[in-house]
Amino acid sequence: MTEANTAEEAQAQETAVHEGVHNYSSEDEWVKPDDPLLLERLEWFKDQKLGLMMHWGPYSQLGMVESWALSDGDADWARDCIDWGVEGEELKREYFDLNKTFNPIRFQPELWADLAAEGGFKYLTFTTKHHDGFCMWDTHTTDYRITGSDTPFHRHKYADICRHLFDAFRSRGLAISAYFSKADWHTPDYWAPGMERGEKMWRGPSYDPKEYPWLWEKFVNFTQEQMTELLTKYGRIDMLWLDAGWVNAERGQDIRLGEFVDKIRREHQPWLLSADRTVGGPYENVITPEQTLPERPLNVPWESCITMGTSFSFNYEDKYKSVRELVHLLVEIVAKGGNLALNVGPQPDGRLPRAAIERMKGLGAWLKINGDAIYGTRVCAPYASEDRKFRFTRKGDVVYAIRLYAEGETVERELALALPEGSFETAELLGGEGPLPLRRTESGITLTLPDSVRAGETPIALCVRLS
Repeated sequence: MTEANTAEEAQAQETAVHEGVHNYSSEDEWVKPDDPLLLERLEWFKDQKLGLMMHWGPYSQLGMVESWALSDGDADWARDCIDWGVEGEELKREYFDLNKTFNPIRFQPELWADLAAEGGFKYLTFTTKHHDGFCMWDTHTTDYRITGSDTPFHRHKYADICRHLFDAFRSRGLAISAYFSKADWHTPDYWAPGMERGEKMWRGPSYDPKEYPWLWEKFVNFTQEQMTELLTKYGRIDMLWLDAGWVNAERGQDIRLGEFVDKIRREHQPWLLSADRTVGGPYENVITPEQTLPERPLNVPWESCITMGTSFSFNYEDKYKSVRELVHLLVEIVAKGGNLALNVGPQPDGRLPRAAIERMKGLGAWLKINGDAIYGTRVCAPYASEDRKFRFTRKGDVVYAIRLYAEGETVERELALALPEGSFETAELLGGEGPLPLRRTESGITLTLPDSVRAGETPIALCVRLS
């Protein structure tokens, strides 16, 4: 999200956040890398299509939005669910003390990885640190960490959560994307005590880096040391997913990110993609819409991070999207050339919510039959039919026509298709038994569906392979 410099800008941003429609960089701000390996890795990324995102930390105990209640400048929307009679500094004290009760003893990284693999997910984006500064790995830069002595979980065999989670997911063939907030509201090098700006603290530093360059340099070193730990001690990391877009050189908050990423690529992980989200430029290799998606296909690498329920962090009363809604969302995103980073907020005890598990399994069951129309595909013009019933994807000369069905909608005996560009001789229903009867018409082709498809419950979506 963009830094607020005026009250009007702050209000506009708070409204945008509250409505769940977040800023993201445009195609024009994307810079194509020169490195052939990075170009290869971007094509790999575009093949993956479905990633699992997880926001998890001590805040899950409250069942409310992660971190944001700490920012006085974001209080209008971030504190609307706080009903226990605290505010301001007392709220911050209670929030920062949540590490002292965070004890997710039912955490099972192997089970999470199994569920992700079964659900058809291809990579994990995990919050190693959100804006509140709590570290979910065994960092040596701060005691405010999952392995710190104040956190009861530090005695557990899985205490170094990032290590065990990353290892488990990699062992199932899933890639790792490490979410890391460039802002840190816990360290005194960013929010320095006694240096608050005016009457309210905001999401940026509590001081002007130009006036206190020595303090800002301490924060830069602190931040780079944390990222170095993650990128040198935790195995292969495929992408560094950076949040807090207001921390950038143009805003006077230069953490020398380019210098850092170049060094990591040169000395440790040459394949590393970086997503310096909402900043644009050469280190935002992937554009990341949040809780929204583009109106049309984008010709650059992108992923929409969207919640399975209504909240990124665990919410006790959350309402989850149905499997049908999730499949349709995935198809829409893939047809527009993007990936879906589907967010699940783990519970404070270390389990995944039962509703989330059911959705993951349902998504995986559909992808097991229809994954050929999703994974490894590219944009096919037009990406959607005029009546919006079909979405199209392409692999080379093969086109996939995906018919989306609403709950209870009648499945037609014949599918009439105005064909995308290309000449097709055969049509095959994924999961079906052989070619479908095909009849040419003036506007395209008509396919006859087997009676077995029309019987029973309305399918979520049918995928036809055209070649």
